[in-house]
Order: sequence, then C-alpha cells, then structure tokens
Amino acid sequence: MYGTKTSREISHEFQHQMQYWRPSIHTRRANIIVKFQDLYGFTVEGNVDDVNVLNEVREKVKQQGRVWWALEASKGANWYLQPQISSNSEGIAVSSLKLSVLSNTMNTIALKKLIRKGIPPVLRPKVWFSLSGAAKKRSTVPESYYEDLINAVEGKATPATRQIDHDLPRTFPGHPWLDTPEGHAALRRVLVGYSFRDSCVGYCQGLNYVAALLLLVMKTEEDAFWMLAVLLENVLVNDCYTDNLSGCHVEQRVFKDLLAKKCPSIAAHLDSLGFDVSLVTTEWFLCLFSKSLPSETTMRVWDVLFNEGAKVIFHVALAIFKMKEEELLMAHQVGDVISILQKTTHHLFDPDELLTVAFDKIGSMTTNTITKQRKKQEPAVMAALDQRLRRLNFLKMDDK
Repeated sequence: MYGTKTSREISHEFQHQMQYWRPSIHTRRANIIVKFQDLYGFTVEGNVDDVNVLNEVREKVKQQGRVWWALEASKGANWYLQPQISSNSEGIAVSSLKLSVLSNTMNTIALKKLIRKGIPPVLRPKVWFSLSGAAKKRSTVPESYYEDLINAVEGKATPATRQIDHDLPRTFPGHPWLDTPEGHAALRRVLVGYSFRDSCVGYCQGLNYVAALLLLVMKTEEDAFWMLAVLLENVLVNDCYTDNLSGCHVEQRVFKDLLAKKCPSIAAHLDSLGFDVSLVTTEWFLCLFSKSLPSETTMRVWDVLFNEGAKVIFHVALAIFKMKEEELLMAHQVGDVISILQKTTHHLFDPDELLTVAFDKIGSMTTNTITKQRKKQEPAVMAALDQRLRRLNFLKMDDK
C-alpha cells in the first residue's frame, strides 16, 4: 500500500528520486519538458529551470534534514515538544522549555524559524501529529474510537456520503495510490467518518483534497482522520466548511481587506479591472493550496500552518500576489490575471522563495488582528447570506 511505507523506505526513495530528476526529456521548439514523480507520487512537469530549482531544493532538504536528525540523536525523539531552540553562531542550540508553553503560545521564535525552513518528510507525520494538537485530541477518546466510528457508519447513506462517492474518482486522478480502489476506500472512510463525527460540517468539496494529502503524509487512516479533525476543529476558523460556507466568505472578505493594506497597488488595479480575487482565492482557502501548489511546497506551507495557525493561509495567499506584482499590474483582462496566478502557483517549486516573501516581505499579521477583522466582517456576510436565502425561498414559492 502506498500509504504504509516505513520512514526508512520513504527516505531512501526520496533521495533516490532526487538524484535522477531527468528521466523524460522532449525537445519541441527549443523547449525542454521534464516529467517525473515527486516524493508523494504526483507527476510533475516542468522545464529545465524548474529542474534546477528542484535540485537546489533537494540540497536544502538534505541540509535541513541533517539539522533535525542531529536534534533527534542528541535530544531524543520528541525533542521539539520539550526544548526551546535558540540561535547561536553554529545555527542551533537547545535549552529546556515546558510542553505547555510550546503548545499554548507557539511563540518559540527559533523553533518557529526552524519549522519554517521545513520539517524533513520522514518526520512530518509525528511532528504534525504532536504540534498540531491531534495527539492530544486523540488521547481524549477511547482507543477504539476511530474503528468503532467506521464500523458504526458502514453502509449508511446520507447526502454527505453520496457527495463523497461522487468526488472520490475526481480527487487527484492518476495518482498511483489515491486513484486506486484501495486509495478510494481509505479516503472514503476518513471523509465519511468525519462527516458523522461533525454533522454540522458533514462534507464539503475541498475536504477530499485536504484529506487525501493527509493520508499520503500520515500513512495511516486513523492519524489522517485526527489531523483532519484538529484542522477543522482547532486550526481553521469555524464554519469554513458548513453548508453556507459562512466562515469561508468571512475569510475572503478579510483577505480582500488585507490585500488592500499590504498590496494597495495590486488591489486598486484588480478593482479597476472588476476582478474579484475570491474567484481564485476561495479554492486556496478551502483546499489549503493542495490543488494549486506543488505537493512539497504545499507540505511546507502545512508545516507552518499546523504550528502557527490559520493566519499562515493569509500570509501565503498575499505572497503569491506580491511575487507577481509587476505582471499583475500590467494585466488588462480578468482572464490574464487568472492565468498569471494559476501559472505562478503551479510552478512554485521553491518553498523557501514563497515562505520568505510570505513572512519577510508581507509584514506581520497577528492572530488577534485577523480575529478582529473576522468579527468586523461577520455581520455583512451573514446579512448577505440571509438575503440570498430569502431570495431562493421566494423563487421556490414563485415556482409553485
């Protein structure tokens, strides 16, 4: 099974694949197209420049891996739960820090910087599970919770299960494990299980892509289920995935305000074109970039997301606009804007470039600031949704 390989096997495959990223080259009008499978089994297609970027990323991953493995060896397997990391002339030193401080404040500056540089792929499952709060959430229920839940809902049909069944074959089609009966079954159990755990959320399109990547990283259904649970219940804003998507609508309004403040020239130009940024960003927020960015770049974003919270989504979304400011300001059609943003995200193979812009060039945004913006936008969103509901009900009555 694709999702149950050992860490050693994955690490070996990753290093092996990294060394041979030139398997299929086709020359057409001086363009060289390269195709290969990435660490998570997705087929990547890019030009020679992309390959060069990926080779540089490979070296950075190795370097960062050595840092984490050194800490594993010297401080123990769960060092990141107990110590505080502080910088020195060599780059890293460790002093004690209680788990409660790390969990409650996530304010250890050097640990934050270390995670922003990337968690080695083979360590992601256990680091995510611990730092996100999923392990704590899992510990509050009986050992057999997930198995009992899956057994209890087997064979039951709801609007959520029917939509899940419809979306399964459309979730990363062509993937060597996800797009197989085994992969579909595993993804279905995670999604259906959660739809019964939280009937208010049930199932929303977009969650299939998020859960699919969680399965690839976490390796077991149960761990993927708990990561999905902590994501929806603790990391992201409430009501993002409910029927009316009210939380997502609030996030879009907050993002538009932030774009106007952080990138005023871009916001003004797009407004003059009549371009609504939510045409692009809604998918980013609902799928957490899983459909837009290359998988390893998405994983780097999620490294930070599970440690720092939902504000990371705003940082990254703003960074994508900021990185293409000159091109966006030259665009004269809505279609050109969409094309620029889509091309940019699909070829963002360098996570460090994206995250550097996100956190060093966008400026600070505290969780409290974003929370205040959400509260400011909620009344307008709820009023608009209520008006839309009344209009729909009126049309239904008119049809009768």
